[in-house]
Amino acid sequence: MKLQFKEQDFQIQAVKAVVDCFQGQPLKTNRFTLERSRELIRKAKQAASGAIQTSAFDHEVLEDIGYRNSSIQLVDSQILENIQEVQRGQGLSESQTIERPKGVKLGYNLTIEMETGTGKTYTYIRTMYELHKHYGWSKFIVIVPSIAIREGVYKSFQVTQDHFQELYGHKINPFIYNSGRPQDIESFASDNRISVMIINTQAFNASGADARRIYMELDQFGTRKPIDILAQTNPILIIDEPQSVDGEKTLKSMQDFRPLFTLRYSATHKVEYNKVFRLDALDAYHQKLVKKIQVKGINLKGSTGTTGYLYLEQISLSTTKPPFAVVEFEKRVGEGVKKVRQKLAEGANLYELSGDLPVYKNHTITEINGYLNKIVVNGEDIYPGDIVNDKDELAFRRVQIRETILSHLQKEKQLFDKGIKVLSLFFIDSVEKYRVYDESGEKALGEYAKLFEECTSSN
Repeated sequence: MKLQFKEQDFQIQAVKAVVDCFQGQPLKTNRFTLERSRELIRKAKQAASGAIQTSAFDHEVLEDIGYRNSSIQLVDSQILENIQEVQRGQGLSESQTIERPKGVKLGYNLTIEMETGTGKTYTYIRTMYELHKHYGWSKFIVIVPSIAIREGVYKSFQVTQDHFQELYGHKINPFIYNSGRPQDIESFASDNRISVMIINTQAFNASGADARRIYMELDQFGTRKPIDILAQTNPILIIDEPQSVDGEKTLKSMQDFRPLFTLRYSATHKVEYNKVFRLDALDAYHQKLVKKIQVKGINLKGSTGTTGYLYLEQISLSTTKPPFAVVEFEKRVGEGVKKVRQKLAEGANLYELSGDLPVYKNHTITEINGYLNKIVVNGEDIYPGDIVNDKDELAFRRVQIRETILSHLQKEKQLFDKGIKVLSLFFIDSVEKYRVYDESGEKALGEYAKLFEECTSSN
């Protein structure tokens, strides 16, 4: 089955915003001398047979043509004027100066804010095509914070190839950086078409041997370093989720690529530099890109340690029976203590229900008020979504995950017959909290994924 892609106006606007920042830049292809070792050619030809022959030409250096992004011909004042013009058109605050991350001196940084689910990967792929069309720039490096995102980005390039072939007449064939395949870097430099390398930060910013290899002098390159070859191409950096890779060490390492400029795409930027496009959650809603947004709040109340853990899930009302509260609390079970959920009526004694745990001494639900949607315990008002006295962040996340699952299933049940699809999103602080990879690249569950599995099995 062939996927069909519909052009979205907001995506075209995001592409145009970036392209317009360089108005006045001439369309140009820039070539340079790329030295290659004859030994690399010999080994490639003989790899299949395993035969290794020696000759007087083994280390003769050949010269070939490489392609780099032509330098920006505009001065800073012209770039700033272009950025301000784009910002005015987008209704954004105007940059007063060229904004750069602390310690970064090379290239320009542009921020593109796009809400999750609105196609930012599609947008920056199309931006590559347009930058190539208008200015001749063809070398791009996509930097991602994890292996999981890297694989997703690579898949996006694959599924959009035919679509972009129809629009622009040619395809992009990206490659994932692999320290064991340095020859891909030479192909990246010598190809006159749009060339894209996808790399996760651990591949150039970690202390392991694989990460260091990009900085090593390799025989395949005539003792040159892979990072030096990449730097000669003056690549455009595209950072996917920059809030995850904005550490001082990573920013410094990225400068080794000697980028022409950097494009930063995310829904949740920590720091913004020269923002030229915004499509936040409210914009997405107003443009009917999402039909309705509901947020369920979970609130942490009190942490004195003198009272026991309590979470009020909901208050249930009936026309024939008194209201009851669905409450989670801790209960003595054998020699241990675990959290349990129970339906409790007004007057429920938490001390007795918990198995006489001291932290619940004199804790009684004195009121269940369906009108005000609250319960009262020892004079304290507690509302649905409130967690009382829990410093354990993981337990807090478990409640959030469980309540999202319950809400999703309830909404799905209500809307199924109407043909409305329910989508529930989890915004997490880092991908590693959900999916982790060992040294061999095998995936395993992160702490949030484990909680998710526990919650789905218990529901």
